[in-house]
Amino acid sequence: MANKEILLVVDVFSNEKEIDKEIVFQAIEAALEAATIKRYGNQIKAKISIDRKTGDYVTHRCWDVVAPNPHLDRDVDLPMSQILLEVAQFDNPDAKIGDVIREEIESVDFGRIAAQTAKQVIIQKVRDAERNKIVEAYKARVGELITGTVKRIEKGSVYLELGGHIEAYIAKEDMIPREAMRLGDRVRGYLKDVRLESRGPQLFVSRNAPELLIALFRLEVPEIAEGTISIMGAARDPGSRAKLAVKSNDPRLDAVGACVGMRGSRVQSVTNELAGERVDIIIWNPSEPQFVINAMSPAEIQSIVVDEDKHSMDLAVASISLSQAIGRGGQNVRLASQLTGWELNVIDASKAEESSEAEANKVKQLFIDQLDIDDEIAAILVEVGFNTIEEIAYVPANELLEIEGFDEEIVEELRGRAKDALLIRAIAAEESIEIAQPDDALLTMEGMDSKLAHELASEGIVTLDDLAELAVDDLLKFTDVDEDRAAKLIMKAREPWFAESATA
Repeated sequence: MANKEILLVVDVFSNEKEIDKEIVFQAIEAALEAATIKRYGNQIKAKISIDRKTGDYVTHRCWDVVAPNPHLDRDVDLPMSQILLEVAQFDNPDAKIGDVIREEIESVDFGRIAAQTAKQVIIQKVRDAERNKIVEAYKARVGELITGTVKRIEKGSVYLELGGHIEAYIAKEDMIPREAMRLGDRVRGYLKDVRLESRGPQLFVSRNAPELLIALFRLEVPEIAEGTISIMGAARDPGSRAKLAVKSNDPRLDAVGACVGMRGSRVQSVTNELAGERVDIIIWNPSEPQFVINAMSPAEIQSIVVDEDKHSMDLAVASISLSQAIGRGGQNVRLASQLTGWELNVIDASKAEESSEAEANKVKQLFIDQLDIDDEIAAILVEVGFNTIEEIAYVPANELLEIEGFDEEIVEELRGRAKDALLIRAIAAEESIEIAQPDDALLTMEGMDSKLAHELASEGIVTLDDLAELAVDDLLKFTDVDEDRAAKLIMKAREPWFAESATA
């Protein structure tokens, strides 16, 4: 059937919506197929083929070639759209299961259905095509700064008009807290995601992501865009305060000064864009302790203790600066922790010094008691950094020889005494395990074994209640079980508590 109207519809939709003509052709074919199937009571299958040059189209009725179904009274499940293999092979000996048999039938008139099925299908196809076009256009821009005009505000969320009937969406949780927006305001945001969805927004923008801060500084500071200055990280408390770590790739350039700008003009532009959010510019340092010290600015750190295993640092601060280091609601230390990736603990310097001195005295007394040495040698060992008998026993001899006043004779004597002390301790521990007797309930508890039960008993943990009162860290200190098993053992020991509580 020839139909020039089809070509006209294709041209109009393609030009107005700026989409590929093939998409419109496919939409019309789908509409004609739907109309054909409806004519036959929605029972047949149909396939429409439109000539892309002339607008002519033909209609084929389709049957799926299937095998007999032994569970049915009739030969096939859907007689109007299925055909048995043996029947299909009468006309086509090469037919096999899964093939489609086609037969040309009378086509429906395009003009009659244009205002009904075709119109709806075409519109839907066009919408899908437009959404695909938007996704393709913006997919490569994820991670960039985009600017739009506030189109509408719904329940704290904001819709931005980007131009060309394209919308972006800022969810309530991606907004800067307490930020006031009005219709028509021009707003910048960080494009964090582009998703193809059947309804609603497809471009998702954030106003509280650290990446927005980085993008704004890249826009305001030419040296960052040129690569002379590198941004090493950012942390934000949206709308209140932020920290930005920068590094100069040119020793002649002051990275902080460049980011701040003349009379603070550059950083002020960023602050104005982020609803008054105050930004601290931090110098990045390859030394992680020094980077942490810089990140804690403006607070001054008096001393720092690094725990590599726990990936944490204890920061000693003068009593008068303690509140400044922590910040309002813990803001300063929290942002510094986010920026550096370390868990930071701020402590009073005077208390830290007292604690450190007490710990040093404890270690010194341990050396005096177990190595049978005088106070002076014990103090020297503590001063140079020895904390345990094991370190003295197994540290390379040349490290001990580097200590002023220590010769080979002293070093060998110290190492020998340390090894003897460790041996005596091990023997005592074995005897303690053999003597101590755990309670039967502890010994037979699920997950417990005899060796572990006796180890616990040697530490004074002889009943289920004793074990139940422990924290996981406590159990790990004097056993070689892993954290997961320790947690399970403690929870098992606490089960009687839960049962009593439920009964009550």
